Amino acid sequence: MASAASQAKRPSFIELFTPKLVSLLREGYGWADFRADAIAGLTVAIVALPLSMAIAIGSGLSPDKGLYTAVVGGFLVSALGGSRFQIGGPAGAFIVLIASIVERQGYDGLVLATLLAGLMMICIGLMRLGTYIKYIPFPVTVGFTAGIAVIIFASQMKELLGLDMVKEPAALLPKLAAIGANLDTVNPQAVLLAVLGITIIIGLRRVRPKWPGLLIAVTATAFLTWLFGLDVATIGSRFGGVPNAPPIPSLPAFDIAKLRAVFPDAVAIALLGAIESLLSAVVADGMTGRKHRSNCELVAQGVANMAAVSFGGMCVTGTIARTATNVRAGARSPVSGMLHAVYVLLFMLVAAPLASFIPLAALGAVLAVVAWNMAEKEEFVRLMRASWGDATVLLATFMLTIFDDLTTAIGVGVTLGAFLVLHRLAEAVEIEGGGQLIAEDQADTTGPERTAYDPQRLESDVMVYRISGAFFFGASATVSAVLDRIGEHPRVFVLDFADVPLVDSTAAKGLEGFVHKLTRSGTQVWFAGVRRGVRRTLLTAGLRPPLVRYAAAPEDAVALARADRRPDVC
Repeated sequence: MASAASQAKRPSFIELFTPKLVSLLREGYGWADFRADAIAGLTVAIVALPLSMAIAIGSGLSPDKGLYTAVVGGFLVSALGGSRFQIGGPAGAFIVLIASIVERQGYDGLVLATLLAGLMMICIGLMRLGTYIKYIPFPVTVGFTAGIAVIIFASQMKELLGLDMVKEPAALLPKLAAIGANLDTVNPQAVLLAVLGITIIIGLRRVRPKWPGLLIAVTATAFLTWLFGLDVATIGSRFGGVPNAPPIPSLPAFDIAKLRAVFPDAVAIALLGAIESLLSAVVADGMTGRKHRSNCELVAQGVANMAAVSFGGMCVTGTIARTATNVRAGARSPVSGMLHAVYVLLFMLVAAPLASFIPLAALGAVLAVVAWNMAEKEEFVRLMRASWGDATVLLATFMLTIFDDLTTAIGVGVTLGAFLVLHRLAEAVEIEGGGQLIAEDQADTTGPERTAYDPQRLESDVMVYRISGAFFFGASATVSAVLDRIGEHPRVFVLDFADVPLVDSTAAKGLEGFVHKLTRSGTQVWFAGVRRGVRRTLLTAGLRPPLVRYAAAPEDAVALARADRRPDVC
């Protein structure tokens, strides 16, 4: 009956993939809600404007691609997503990855990789695999986030110093070497604007935290650049300004060879996009007490990515900082995220000519502050002090992100984290019971005096051992080592499984060898307190009557063995 009830309460496919916007409209949506969402959406748009352009430029693209992403991708993430408060758009975490793809494959390669990544995210969501993203270890997340922050800051040194560099490598070490070789081209005016921008952002965050520090810093430096005619690189001088109309949707030509070339990049985009989006949704849940639909969110992210690059944009994902700003601004529904996209579009249509005066040093200052904030310095230090295992996973992910690539870093970090968990689980498994143990690796001629084997003496012996914890391949060696050291072969051997939640095939196979060893010496083997799932695995491995007998509890096994009768269950 309990099982039937739980089945009845399990949400249907339609319920799992219904956007939060639809759920909201069903609950009722009034004018007061819209007014709150309109104010929150405007607040987020003010933050998103400079960030979208800065992230696009930091990724090696023109600023309009960041704006297109905020408009198209941001609207669809909110309209179709599984979170009430998620704000989608270009994210700082993608800067390193996008810059690398653009350098190797060009913008068309980025579009193709993002289209593939969008399809992957849709498939992951429809297969309901989104919940598994939560199993990525925390040290991995902190490690690659800190690594990305370091690379973002290094990538903005050119703009912060106003360096005159023809080509800037994407890899960190060649980038630093190129910056060092061009230090003689430092532009003092650009440095002053960058320092002013950082000072305004940090100062307002401390004295007026509710003011839009990013927009004020960019506006102030742009005004000074125009007023004094400063000789610094601007959006107008570098990119010719920002278009005042969205582009017509288009897709690049591609072939099988190009698909193969960008496939690893697509996997990286899908993985990073899923992680970033679901982390952002979790942050919003923690701030509001709501619960997002992770698989619905991934489907929306996939659709948004495909649409964003079709309209000339870049990768889109849920953004933690803008989502938190949305919540703090009093948003009540996904409508705030949709309005944020509309506000950004209105800016493009009305104020695009003014963007030409924005100095790139100011946008570099914006990204420098973003990099500093996303580094999670306190968490990094805490994990370094937590344990050697967490520190190893953290440093491996961090160093690989900086010196290799993000996909390798996440893959290695997750693998190391998995081995660490398995090691800890294996250490947590205990086996205890009565019986004399043979000392490990001890010669027959050493150690305490041994007595001759006497079958009559063992005729009435009963030995009970208990295993506690998950009995899987990581713990199999530990348990087998203890069992193999049992120095006596009793008439009855009982193994208590009451505290074993699971057994895998490797552990069951190892146990089978031990049971055969006992039965060859005439020992009767009983398994007690075995759960249904555990019993299924044991039976599949060949641990079935008459090789092994089963009982509900150790006491029952002992009683049945003494009465020399078999149970009628297996």
